[in-house]
Amino acid sequence: MNDSAQLTWWQRLKGGLKETSSLLGGAAQDLAKRRLDEAAVEELEHELIRADLGPEFAQSIANGFAEGRFDPNITPEALKALLAREIEKVLVPVAKPLEITTRPFVILVAGVNGSGKTTTIGKLAARYRREGKSVMLVAGDTFRAAAIDQLKIWAERTGATIMAREPGADAAGLAFDALTAAKRDGTDIVLVDTAGRLQNRAELMGELEKIVRVMRKVDPTAPHAVLLVLDATVGQNALSQVDIFGKTAGVTGLVMTKLDGSARGGILVAVAARFGLPVHFIGVGEGVEDLAPFTARDFARAVVGLDG
Repeated sequence: MNDSAQLTWWQRLKGGLKETSSLLGGAAQDLAKRRLDEAAVEELEHELIRADLGPEFAQSIANGFAEGRFDPNITPEALKALLAREIEKVLVPVAKPLEITTRPFVILVAGVNGSGKTTTIGKLAARYRREGKSVMLVAGDTFRAAAIDQLKIWAERTGATIMAREPGADAAGLAFDALTAAKRDGTDIVLVDTAGRLQNRAELMGELEKIVRVMRKVDPTAPHAVLLVLDATVGQNALSQVDIFGKTAGVTGLVMTKLDGSARGGILVAVAARFGLPVHFIGVGEGVEDLAPFTARDFARAVVGLDG
């Protein structure tokens, strides 16, 4: 990214996380007006949990004050900087790029309905096409005609090829045919959409397992990445999604969408602390340029309202 694009991305990120940063910034302002004694620290812990940063992170901050590691007479700006540093420590281990290691590199994309899954696939296709890679989109959400149509539009827009069937077709069979064609044609990236499954529907999750099983008949190493798209606005429900999808589909990395317009951006910190899964991309809007690789420092500073 050039400097002006980076600045634009930073402005979008900070703007997208404004509700979360306002919540945390307001709490920091109020609490730092007085010495952070036991009662104030307990209040801070409550505010961090309220911002969806998770009980593990909130407890860690509270323990820091209790053990004298942090100055109890801290100023509001210093408290925000402290929170940013501690958030960054949690996020650095999970801020990892998605590395393309083979051809065709198969990326299976999962998530519940409404998470932004199909749009994320389109944005990833655009990113990889800009890098000069050949891309195949696989319309594996065969339950929804709209999802198939949406991917066809993305294919046309990005110059990717598409493999699709009629609505109601067998998604696993489609994935098998797509991967066979990608191997034959030397396609660089295969992005496989899947039906939006609620994590508590066992039979639908079973179909996701079947897609993985069938693809491995073509390539025993596929899929090479299983991305779970998480909608930031669902807050704590994101934790159960990561848990169940991880057990079913072997999730290897995360994409978090809809960080704009939500006071729940902190859930990314809770997810990172709980699961330690790589976070590859985050989205802060509808535009193609609003999906970008995840960086720990930028996110940590934006989520508490500090400048980049």
